[in-house]
Amino acid sequence: MLTQLRIRDFAIVEELELELAAGMTAVTGETGAGKSILVDAIGLLLGDRADSGAIRHGAERTDIIAVFDLATLPAAQAWLAERDLDREQECHLRRVVTRTSRSRNYINGVPQPAQALRELGERLVDIHGQHEHQSLRRREAQRQLLDDYMGNLALVAEVAECYRNWSRLRQEWRDSHQASSERDARVDILRYHLRELAALNLAEGEIAELESEQRRLAHASQLLETGQRLLTWLSESDENPVTDRLNQSLRELDALNRLDTRLTPVGELLNAALIQVQEANNELRNYLQALDLDPVHLAQVDQRLTAAHQLARKHRIDPEELPGLRARFEAELDSLEHGETRLDTLQQAVRTARATYQERADQLSQQRAVAAHELAERITQALAGLGMPGGRFCITLERLEKPTANGLEAVEFLVSANPGQPPRPLSKVASGGELSRISLAIQVITARAARIPTLIFDEVDSGIGGGVAEVVGRQLRTLGNNRQVLCVTHLPQVAAQAHRQLKVEKQTDGAQTHTQILSLDAEERVAEIARMLGGLALTVNTLTHAREMMEKAALSMTDREL
Repeated sequence: MLTQLRIRDFAIVEELELELAAGMTAVTGETGAGKSILVDAIGLLLGDRADSGAIRHGAERTDIIAVFDLATLPAAQAWLAERDLDREQECHLRRVVTRTSRSRNYINGVPQPAQALRELGERLVDIHGQHEHQSLRRREAQRQLLDDYMGNLALVAEVAECYRNWSRLRQEWRDSHQASSERDARVDILRYHLRELAALNLAEGEIAELESEQRRLAHASQLLETGQRLLTWLSESDENPVTDRLNQSLRELDALNRLDTRLTPVGELLNAALIQVQEANNELRNYLQALDLDPVHLAQVDQRLTAAHQLARKHRIDPEELPGLRARFEAELDSLEHGETRLDTLQQAVRTARATYQERADQLSQQRAVAAHELAERITQALAGLGMPGGRFCITLERLEKPTANGLEAVEFLVSANPGQPPRPLSKVASGGELSRISLAIQVITARAARIPTLIFDEVDSGIGGGVAEVVGRQLRTLGNNRQVLCVTHLPQVAAQAHRQLKVEKQTDGAQTHTQILSLDAEERVAEIARMLGGLALTVNTLTHAREMMEKAALSMTDREL
């Protein structure tokens, strides 16, 4: 719901700030005062084309800001959340149009393109009249309205889900079918590669072992020579090997220890060192005895490493990745060799999904047909009371060539404004007044199912008067019981039905002209409606009549629960 509107330097408005509420609000004023400026400003804010001509004369830019309460608008909240623009349960829109540059648009303080304002605006406000911002002209909105009126949105969602499932399986089948046409060639290639990989039969981690073994075999002579020298130095030398020196040191230390026991820890350390040296000596002797000096084995290791590197280069991978490549090729070959079975399984799944979709979509078509007939009848009856006697409203369900996520048919609203005329698409109705009244009838009938919370009717009473005008007013008031309704009107019968009223005044100081919008209290409303009844000169009769109209509206059945 629109709660605040601030306008600066727009058309002939210098500065304006309005607090708005739920229910029906009438916007009135003398002819030429600029009653539609409010509608135009909101339209601009919601993404209408920016024109520097809308900037007030003498100003450099126009600035329009609106605040919306989203407490009961989950669709708008979700739209904002998807774009990281959410701000609790409020939404601030702003549009700045300058004479020298493009417009600047903001949603909750974040710069956005005008398209974003339009997308969000379609979830917040609907403007009815001779205006671009008219959702009922769009066939998609017509389908949504019919589905909302039908009331079985669970079935609508189920049809969409069935369609998505069918489409996904169909795409999988197409991909598998295309792959099967190339299967034989790919199978031959895979088998050839697997023969090479199987011949090499490289194990996981084997490359590291081969490289380690190659280093050992290539340097076996150096390892043997140096190892033997170390072994001699440790224990086999004729001139004081390490073990003999340690034994001699322990014997001498043992004699000293009898003189001073503080040397005991030294003896323990030397004894431990002797044990370590002896163990190292044994390990080194065993290593040298097992050392392989076989050049044939070295040649075999070199050959295996060379083969691994050559095969890895062929597949443009590291040698360590060859075992993993073999596993992937084996899995792909297995999948291709069983591809026909999978293709048959997928084909059956596609048929099942198609049948499920068809069953649900047929149910949706039947329910839409019933709802379309009922809704068309109710709207036709409403048109008669809105100054369109003989008018006829129709809803066609045109079978589509291809199924869609929205079902098997396209929905279109048709209307015949006069007897004898064939129904024409709502999008081609020429008269703004007729379109407004048709829209009013649709909105009143479908009020409980409507998605958009704020409706603006611009000159909805064009070309009507008397009793019809009072019916229009009552319908708007009824609509205001469930929604926020702003109505620009010149008829007192309509204005009297409003829950509240705004008056547009144009003032001039001889040099400049300004428009201001005033929120009227009860007595000011009586005076304004009296002016609308009888002109500028107010009389006791017109004031009495105006008061009676307002009192009658307050007691009207349209304020009761429908």
